[in-house]
Amino acid sequence: MGTGLTSGIDYSTMITQLMQIEAQPQQLLQSKLADVQKQASALRQVNTSFATLGSAAQALTKAAAWNPVKATSTSTTVSASASAGALAGSLTFSVDKLASAHSVASSQTWANTSDAFDLGSTLTFKDLTGTTDFGHVDLTDSDANGTVSLAEAVTQINKAGLGYTATAVNTGSGYQLQVTSTATGAAKAFTIVSDTEPATAYGVVSVGTDASITIGDGAGKITATSATNTFTGVMDGTTFTVSQPGVTTTLKVGTDAGAITSAVSSMIDAANKAIQAVKDNTDSSQGSTAALKGNFPLIQLADQIRTKLSDAITVPVSSDFPTGQVSPATIGIQLTKDGTITFDSAKFSDVLSSNPALAQQLAGGLTGVGLDGTANTPDDTIDSDGLAARLSVLAEIASDSVSGAIVTMANGSDSTAKDIQSQIDAWTLRLQQRKETMTAQFNALESALSSLQSQGNWLTSQINNLPKWNSSSSN
Repeated sequence: MGTGLTSGIDYSTMITQLMQIEAQPQQLLQSKLADVQKQASALRQVNTSFATLGSAAQALTKAAAWNPVKATSTSTTVSASASAGALAGSLTFSVDKLASAHSVASSQTWANTSDAFDLGSTLTFKDLTGTTDFGHVDLTDSDANGTVSLAEAVTQINKAGLGYTATAVNTGSGYQLQVTSTATGAAKAFTIVSDTEPATAYGVVSVGTDASITIGDGAGKITATSATNTFTGVMDGTTFTVSQPGVTTTLKVGTDAGAITSAVSSMIDAANKAIQAVKDNTDSSQGSTAALKGNFPLIQLADQIRTKLSDAITVPVSSDFPTGQVSPATIGIQLTKDGTITFDSAKFSDVLSSNPALAQQLAGGLTGVGLDGTANTPDDTIDSDGLAARLSVLAEIASDSVSGAIVTMANGSDSTAKDIQSQIDAWTLRLQQRKETMTAQFNALESALSSLQSQGNWLTSQINNLPKWNSSSSN
């Protein structure tokens, strides 16, 4: 509806302005919805930080976290790695030779790669004794014109997927066919025979050999071989790769103290991030736009992190610890004046080196399953006091995906948002109906005015048509 033809009133503007007034309750609901959604998002951000803290803490309650192993080599040409559970030890060896791939070349030459192959239509790959077949290649599968060319033979060998690479090598006086195993080792050495040609049609370019190392130099020295340059199982749980012959190296496998220190550092970092996440989202200082201003339960959770990391740890009473209480500062963990946690990795490393059991007891600890019989749930217990055990239980209480305190708050915000959205949707329908009613009312008003105007015009016309009296006619 635009401007009334009879009244000249701008109904569109009038209705728009009236609807703006009518829509104010809905706008308030929309603003409230945005706030509630922002709160839910902030709660999940905080929850993520607590879940991360829980994961870092839980890792340190496991025995595996305190027994990581690391393999080192005294030579840059020998790389090594140790898997979980690898046995500690030391091994000195010299690299005798590297693994190589077997390769053969045809004695026949071709002037062009398009020339007929003429070394048979079927190639069979066998071991050097000729008793084991490694596979067959039917060269006619690539034949385009009735005659298999050298180029087509190369293509078909490469396409066969048997583990061989073929190349037409230009020697300067013709082409020779070279075929090389894609895998190294003596077991991959091969010969080629065809339906028309014996193995003597090919000569050995390089012999497939195993890599070889010698351990020790006395009468009891040990030789170990590998089909590749990587040796597995020479030292239990350890893998190493050699890359240069004639090198002597010493491998050492032992506890990776750096990995343990890094794990404890990660837990403290996660604790500080959780504390900061709460601080950022609950800030109630002047001008703050935090979504969860003054949220007391969250502030309490942050305070509990600080408490868990600063309270003395209970240990068995001994001559070293007559009170049975040890401060976390013993392993370099302290609460600062600004509420953050510091970690002195050097101090922790010293304790880990001199008394690894104490370091594990203080920084780790053990958790047990609660009544639900499931680990890492809110009813977990602390079976052996330690910082990681404390934080693990706290984090589960806060961030458990089913009943965690923060998750419960976030779900409550979601429920509130859903209810507000329903009210907004109801208002949308109500406002639409109100606009339709206004439009109908103004249309009726305009119609009535038009009718009155028509009647007024008729009366004016009738009055104008009445006989007019004047003084001259009366005489």
